[in-house]
Amino acid sequence: MHMKNRIHIFGASGSGTSTIAKLVSERLNYTHFDTDSYYWYKTDTPFTESRPIPERLQLMNADLTTHDKWILSGSLDGWGNPLVPLFELVVYVYVPPDIRVERLKKRELERYGSISESSKEFIDWAAAYDLGTRTGRSLPRHEQWMAGLGCKLIKIVNNSLDESVQTVLDAIRS
Repeated sequence: MHMKNRIHIFGASGSGTSTIAKLVSERLNYTHFDTDSYYWYKTDTPFTESRPIPERLQLMNADLTTHDKWILSGSLDGWGNPLVPLFELVVYVYVPPDIRVERLKKRELERYGSISESSKEFIDWAAAYDLGTRTGRSLPRHEQWMAGLGCKLIKIVNNSLDESVQTVLDAIRS
C-alpha cells in the first residue's frame, strides 16, 4: 500500500476544506498549508491585498517542495496550475449553498463580531459559486479544472465532517 503524501483539498468558500485538511493533517502528522496564506498579504484588514501570482507560486512551491507530507487546502484554479504536478491526490468538497452561506456568516461573526459591508459582499460572491456568475472561484470553473487533472481525484458531496475526514483518510491510505 502506497500512502498519498501530497494532497490538495478544495471547494467553494464555506465547504469545509480548511477544517477537513486541518483534521486530516493532525491525524497523519502532515503539514497543513492553506492557499489564502499565499494569495493574501498579511494586512491590518485581512483579505484585502492580494499577492501577484509569481510571488504566490514562488512561496507555495518553496513550501510544498521542502516538505514530504502535506495537505494544501483552498482553491488555486486560475493561478496555481504550475503546482498541479506535485499533487498525488485531489479532493473536491461540495456542500449546498445554503449551508455554506450560513457557515460563512457564522465565521465572519466569530472573526469580527459583526458582518461588515465587505463581508456581505464576500458572502454574496460566495453564494453565487454554483451559478458561476461571478469572477473567480465557481462550480463551472472547478469542474473544468478537475477534468484536466492527471492524478487521483475524489469528490465528497454533502458529507458530515466525520465522514469527510474518514473519506480523505481512506483515499490517502489506498
